[in-house]
Amino acid sequence: MAVEKMSIAKALNESLRKALDTDPKVLIMGEDVGKLGGVFRITDGLQKDFGEDRVIDTPLAESGIVGTAIGLALRGYRPVVEIQFDGFVFPAYDQIVTQLAKMHARALGKIKLPVVVRIPYGGGIGAVEHHSESPEALFAHVAGLKVVSPSNASDAYWMMQQAVQSDDPVIFFEPKRRYWDKGEVDTDSIPGRLHAASVARTGTDLTLAAYGPMVKVCLEAAAAAQEEGKSIEVVDLRSMSPIDFDTIQTSVEKTRRLVVVHEAPVFYGSGAEIAARITERCFYHLEAPVLRVGGYHVPYPPARLEDEYLPGLDRVLDAVDRSLAY
Repeated sequence: MAVEKMSIAKALNESLRKALDTDPKVLIMGEDVGKLGGVFRITDGLQKDFGEDRVIDTPLAESGIVGTAIGLALRGYRPVVEIQFDGFVFPAYDQIVTQLAKMHARALGKIKLPVVVRIPYGGGIGAVEHHSESPEALFAHVAGLKVVSPSNASDAYWMMQQAVQSDDPVIFFEPKRRYWDKGEVDTDSIPGRLHAASVARTGTDLTLAAYGPMVKVCLEAAAAAQEEGKSIEVVDLRSMSPIDFDTIQTSVEKTRRLVVVHEAPVFYGSGAEIAARITERCFYHLEAPVLRVGGYHVPYPPARLEDEYLPGLDRVLDAVDRSLAY
C-alpha cells in the first residue's frame, strides 16, 4: 500500500501526471499550464516531462480553450482544460452549456465528450475581482454536466482520476484556499465512487452537509460543538451534480436536523435544492427546518472584506444553535 502525505495541490499534480502517463490520449490545456506550471503550480513539471504536444499553453481565450477541447474529444482525446480562475469561466460558458453538455443527447448517445474542466474556485486568498467566486450552482443546474469538488488530498487525487476516465464532461471545482492543506493519500486504493458523499465525522444531534472549502470549516465547527456536549455529524457531499441524497437522508434520519453550508450565496444556491429534497424525503424525521449557511447575495467583495463575507466558524455554529433550539 502506497500511502503518502501530500497537499491537495500536490495530489492533483500527481493525479494528472498518472493520467498522462497511463493514457496517451489525455491532454492538458490552459493558460500558463505548461512552462509556468499554472498560477497555483498544479501542472508544475508536466510539460517538461510529457512535452508541449501533451501539456499545451493556450492563448488567453477561454471560449477557444473549451471549444478546442470539444473538437479534440470528438477525435478521441481526453482533454483536461484549466480555467485559470473561477471568474474567468464565463467567456466559455456558452461552449460548456450549449455544446459540451448537450452533445451526447443531441447525438442520441452516439457521441461522448470526455472533457474535464478544472476551475480553481472560492475566496480566502485575498485576490482581486473575478478571482474568488463560487459559480458551481450555475453548472449543476445544466443537464449533461457532472460537477464535483474535493475537500481533501485523497479525494483530490482519486476524483481527478475518475473525472479523467469519465466519458461524460466533468466540471472539477478545486477549492483554491485549501490547495496547501495536507492529508494522507493512498495511491493504490480508490476510496469510493466519484459522486458518492462520505461521512467525514459521525454524530447524533445534527448533520452538517458541505463540500469543497467548507468541509474543513464544518469539521472545526463540529469539534467546537463537541466541547459544549453537542454531537455533530459532517457529510462531505463531494459532488454537486449528481447529489448523493441517499447518504444525506441516512444521516438526517439519525440526527433529525440538517444545516447545509457552502461558500456560494445562499440565494438560489445548491443548498436550496438539498434543503427542498431532504424536506420531502425526511419530513416525518425532521425536528427543525433545514437551515442554510453561505455567502451573501452580493458581488464578491474586495479582499479586505472577504472575512465578513465568507461563512466561518461563528456563522455555522449560530445555525447549529438555531436548529437545536427548535
